[in-house]
Amino acid sequence: MTKATTAWASKRAAAVPGSVFTLMNGAVAQARAAGHRIIDLSIGSSDQSPPEVALEAVRQATLDPFANRYPLFSDTAPLRHSAAAYMARRFGVTLDPETQILPLIGAQEGLAHLLLATTDPGDTLLLPDPCYPPYLGAAAVAGLKVHTLPLLPEYTFLPVLEDVPAGLSPRALLLNYPNNPTSAVASLDFFRAASDWCAARGTLLIHDHPYAELSYAGAEAADVAPSALQAATNSSFEGIVELHSLSKSHHMGGYRVGFAVGDAEVIAALSRVKGAVDFHPWLGIQAAAAAALATVPAGLEVFRSRRDALVPALHALGWQAEWPQASMYVWARPLDEQGRGVQDSVAYAVRAARQTGVALAPGRAFGANGEGYVRFALVQPPELLLEAVRRLADVELEE
Repeated sequence: MTKATTAWASKRAAAVPGSVFTLMNGAVAQARAAGHRIIDLSIGSSDQSPPEVALEAVRQATLDPFANRYPLFSDTAPLRHSAAAYMARRFGVTLDPETQILPLIGAQEGLAHLLLATTDPGDTLLLPDPCYPPYLGAAAVAGLKVHTLPLLPEYTFLPVLEDVPAGLSPRALLLNYPNNPTSAVASLDFFRAASDWCAARGTLLIHDHPYAELSYAGAEAADVAPSALQAATNSSFEGIVELHSLSKSHHMGGYRVGFAVGDAEVIAALSRVKGAVDFHPWLGIQAAAAAALATVPAGLEVFRSRRDALVPALHALGWQAEWPQASMYVWARPLDEQGRGVQDSVAYAVRAARQTGVALAPGRAFGANGEGYVRFALVQPPELLLEAVRRLADVELEE
């Protein structure tokens, strides 16, 4: 009898895009084997320490045997109330902790489950291009059709919603400002216009907001990194949901903790889906997050000093690079002496890593409109950023 051959990967799994960062990992390994000191600027993982109160909360939780039980929704009350206080203090937004806030095991997990909770296979998702790559994976797992919205420099990397075809009926619009990878920012007026546009079409407005606290505008930070909930016309936040993460703002990436806020019906749907596949974060992590949210986030000046070192160095190299108003990234376009740019950002990034040990994120990893760019993550001190630029000066843009 012949054994039947079965393809075990589902269509959903097969539809998830592959990652060019696998190529980058291989290039970095080759550089390390060749003796290069690696300067990894490809991943936006903060190198700063979490707040001491968060660390102490974890220490205390390890001594509490009850912290190790399955956390129920009622156990999340301290984190939900801390998140509500944060939203009120930071954005002037009043939320009901019982119905309008839900803890997440990181915003990336939250988005994947949110799409499963609010869309059906075949629905259309409006997605900026370029965008954070896991957005594409989450859309594929949910079985969604993706209609991309180009983010172009001539429009300050904001989507032009008026260009969406009139016959399209999008189920959801996903935005992310301050933006990864472009570092672009969006005003409250932009969110009001986007909210009105979505409301007129019955489209859910989803805003991924992990860089809310990484604004270099000082007192004007609220104007640079507003919450989409500020655009709501009433306290129900109908048709708007926002995802927050402590990974960047409080340097807690490995803790995998965040929260969703907004429309109670959306939050309830998300809670139902999450209830089928996970419990909430460990209570020690919840305690750490609740404590962190009550603090003034630190580390912004560290990222500012790195930005202020890197951007002029790239300009001196002849590259195009805007001064980021927010986020922990610099979105740059490599140019040669004749002003010609990179045609294949993946090949360039792999070549740079192999030849110099400098790892960058190639623009095409974020979408077709990212081609020709590379993204620097500000996760190394200024002296290493400058060393990276010196090394990159020796890399040919094209083979």
